[in-house]
Amino acid sequence: MSLQSEFAHAERAALVTVVSGEHLGKKLLVRADGRSEGTLGNEEMDARGSAAGEELMWAEHSELRDELFVDVTYPPPRLMVFGAVDYAAALCRMARAAGWRPFVIDPRGRFATPERFPDAEEVVVAWPEQAFARLGGIDRATYIAVLTHDPKLDDAALEIAVRSDSPYIGAMGSRRAQANRRERLIERGLTDEDLARIAAPIGLDLGGLTSEETALSIMAEVVAVRNGRHGGRLSEARGGRIHEVGA
Repeated sequence: MSLQSEFAHAERAALVTVVSGEHLGKKLLVRADGRSEGTLGNEEMDARGSAAGEELMWAEHSELRDELFVDVTYPPPRLMVFGAVDYAAALCRMARAAGWRPFVIDPRGRFATPERFPDAEEVVVAWPEQAFARLGGIDRATYIAVLTHDPKLDDAALEIAVRSDSPYIGAMGSRRAQANRRERLIERGLTDEDLARIAAPIGLDLGGLTSEETALSIMAEVVAVRNGRHGGRLSEARGGRIHEVGA
């Protein structure tokens, strides 16, 4: 199988191609696990190509870097939702509509059923450590929403999440619940730096009251984080890209 064919079948990878100069047409396939195949002609170019491929496959866009074109492929991002609650069902619907892959995780099998969460990619009946392992761990395209209000499940999920590569960790709960959670997590050995990674209360301030409006608030914050935005009103934005709409 050619590098081009392997790239076409890869979930997340970068195909780096020399587009000018002495080594025109040489290719290097960089995979998400750090492995690479092929060569760009010499060690220095291979090193530059590997670094660019690693960066851009997670930034999720292709780019021309001097004489190297870095073409990337990647799956939709994952949203891991802890807690088989009504908010989770609404959030799965919202995530699926936005093109994300939602997963529902809860050790309580009587609540965590595929019938209750038809929009979930998978419903995992397990505690956080086992669930994360079953789903392949937490990478830089895994976003985490903790909705349970159950300290045993909340704390176990958050303790693992804050020590991972996840770009977003959100937790539901009132300000009083957040303060109590903070005390518990500090007792478990988490630092202020760890806790600063948790968006709590979860979501943007939309004033929503229903499950669907709350899900919209959470999904809006997740999308904003993924795109490096704060989630303010576009009418008040100062420059920068707003919408990209295809023809």
